[in-house]
Amino acid sequence: MPPLTRIANNLDALLHTADIPDYPQAINGIQVECDAEIVKVAAAVDFRERTIRRALDAGANLLLVHHGLFWGGLQPLRGPYYRRIHLLLSSGMALYSSHLPLDAHPNVGNNVLLARELGLEPSDGIARYKTIDIGVRGDHNVATSDLLARAASFAERWGGSARSSHSEPGRITKRWAICTGAGASADTLREAVELGVDTLIVGEGPHWTAVDADELGIVIIYAGHYATETLGVRALAEHVGHTFDLPTIFIDVPTGL
Repeated sequence: MPPLTRIANNLDALLHTADIPDYPQAINGIQVECDAEIVKVAAAVDFRERTIRRALDAGANLLLVHHGLFWGGLQPLRGPYYRRIHLLLSSGMALYSSHLPLDAHPNVGNNVLLARELGLEPSDGIARYKTIDIGVRGDHNVATSDLLARAASFAERWGGSARSSHSEPGRITKRWAICTGAGASADTLREAVELGVDTLIVGEGPHWTAVDADELGIVIIYAGHYATETLGVRALAEHVGHTFDLPTIFIDVPTGL
């Protein structure tokens, strides 16, 4: 069985963790180490108590997540936060987290995998963060209503739903873009307009984004924050399983958002 450091070094190299900028609370890579060799890998979108318990029940001692231990920022070790950390440490489970490196990866990333899930082929990037593009974009010719239906079918499989901002009947999507998770930001909307994008697919966004999108001539498809970020961690676990000949499991704990 491989040690944690060997797996983590492989993932850090695959994801270019050291080179990808991210928010301070992301802290990509090993967040909690363990001394034991890894026997089974669990993957999940969010670090939470229910996820840890289900991973332990499945016999895993490495948990791969997209939203890690420090996502809520500095806070006292009390209540639910204490219970998560105590359970993780007392069980001897290791924790590895990858946020923007996983969103942006060209093969196992959330954005490229969602595009292909929806029958779209990326040709370029969008959603610039410092030095990198987080999202993907491309050209296609598809009814916007059909694209929404594909997104809804995908979201429903992961306990969510999809909806769109205002769209005229018969509308055709010709230039699309995807930024998973909380992808409907003011910067991404401005970038979409500059690039001639007519349909933006995201996980979630505030109410005002639908208002602005309508006046900008863009349709936003909101496919669910959780659902759109299930793909990367699943692919990452499969990579580890294949590379190190380890059993893997995906822990599905939908938020409904």
